[in-house]
Amino acid sequence: MKESYTFLSDISSHLKDIPDDSIVSKTLLKNDDCKVVLFGMAAGQELTEHKVSHPAMLHFLTGEIDLVLEGKQITAQPCSWVHMPGNMPHSVKAVTPATFLLVILKG
Repeated sequence: MKESYTFLSDISSHLKDIPDDSIVSKTLLKNDDCKVVLFGMAAGQELTEHKVSHPAMLHFLTGEIDLVLEGKQITAQPCSWVHMPGNMPHSVKAVTPATFLLVILKG
């Protein structure tokens, strides 16, 4: 019987190395309710301003990230967390090598 839950004992094992000048991602869960993606960014890499149509959460795991949320710059470090409503403009830039989880809420 298939479990009704997802348990990952070490999400960091799903991203091996982050090459210089790269952004890597791994989808950990995708269903009708949400999508969970693990991102790894080399220092200096950036996701330029964009929007996601659904509400989303970012949970920062390692490194330091400069976020711009609705034009306001915020520095995120390990254990930082943010919730964004759908269609909110934002950008993400790695100051140091960094990893974070993106959770998109579809329901």
